Amino acid sequence: MENGANVDIRADIPLLEEVIYLDAASTTPTPKPVVEAMCDYFYKYNSNTGRGAYRMAVKATKEFEGARSRISKFIGCSPTEVIFTKNTTEAINLVANGLDFKKGDSIIVPNIEHHSNFIPWLNLKKKGVKLKVIKADEYGIVDPADVESAVDANTKLITTTHVSNAIGSVQPVNDIGKIADENDVLYLIDAAQSAGHMKLDVKETYADFVSFPGHKGLLGPIGTGFLYCSNESVDKLEPMNYGGGTVLDVSEGEFSLEDVPARFEGGTQNIAGFIGLGVAVDYIKRIGMDKIENHSKKLTAQLFQEINDIENTIVYGSPENIYGIVAFNIDGVNAHDVAKILDELKNICVRSGHHCAIPAIRHIGAFELGGTVRASVHYYNTKEEIEIFGETLREISKFFGD
Repeated sequence: MENGANVDIRADIPLLEEVIYLDAASTTPTPKPVVEAMCDYFYKYNSNTGRGAYRMAVKATKEFEGARSRISKFIGCSPTEVIFTKNTTEAINLVANGLDFKKGDSIIVPNIEHHSNFIPWLNLKKKGVKLKVIKADEYGIVDPADVESAVDANTKLITTTHVSNAIGSVQPVNDIGKIADENDVLYLIDAAQSAGHMKLDVKETYADFVSFPGHKGLLGPIGTGFLYCSNESVDKLEPMNYGGGTVLDVSEGEFSLEDVPARFEGGTQNIAGFIGLGVAVDYIKRIGMDKIENHSKKLTAQLFQEINDIENTIVYGSPENIYGIVAFNIDGVNAHDVAKILDELKNICVRSGHHCAIPAIRHIGAFELGGTVRASVHYYNTKEEIEIFGETLREISKFFGD
């Protein structure tokens, strides 16, 4: 497998020696340089950020904020537009609960979203907010024209995933962003399955908010994520976690907030994790997004073909549109059983079930089947691994077919 300059990703991820890991959509294994950067923090300058003038505290703050700067450059924004969270879910909930939604407002959301980009909006029905659910086509693709038709005078926000975690379908996020921009409507993108997998410049999307995980495509540690919040929209967002680090001054009767992004990052952060995430972003950049994207496109096509060539399988999504993720079922076999057998036979790790996207699973007709089996790739995967996966799946299919 061709790698980027000075990056041997297989050697940097020891667990790949033991398994064929096809579950990047859930989380990715963490490369050694990322782990080493976190250990360096714990061993050499384990102190809080912004809390002291002694050298270790100064270094911790510098490295922590340096990570924010690296991340901002990677996604094409300023450091003040990056708000650290513990995951994508928290980032989306910060927007859902931090905006001043009122009775009568409406939100437009597709029916193929991860629960994290559906339930927070559904929960706002308690306030009298109306949810307008846009149905994707049979391949899980949202038509921007349907979004545009749903916009009315009460529309407060449009949101969509970039890549469906359940189907792998890639959404026209820039086209939807133009619709939001032209109608002066706020726009949020869930980039959980695209960040680190494909090029993403937040400014090109017209988005006000983009939610990111650290532990998926970016190859960062679990417990890290962030929200891109544009400078133009930040004043519309209220912090949800007040306390240490969020205020400039406090009296017995009032308080004044810190500048952005500190006002949104109450309490001690996952300092080691974000330092690791900064190193992970540099690691991804050394490989090169062009190489990652090209490699993943090839593996996705190979994966789709391997599964589709098996007679008694159902493969979801369009091969021309899916990216990084292939969802499927074997006729008459429970998805969880397929996943367990793949693991038992060849140490192949795939996901099975509803993938925290029950409306999407219903949409593709797989709910009664117990969900789907989902295989997902990243740059560390090889075509040889996909071939082994295909051979093993054919064995399973033949056994149950007989």
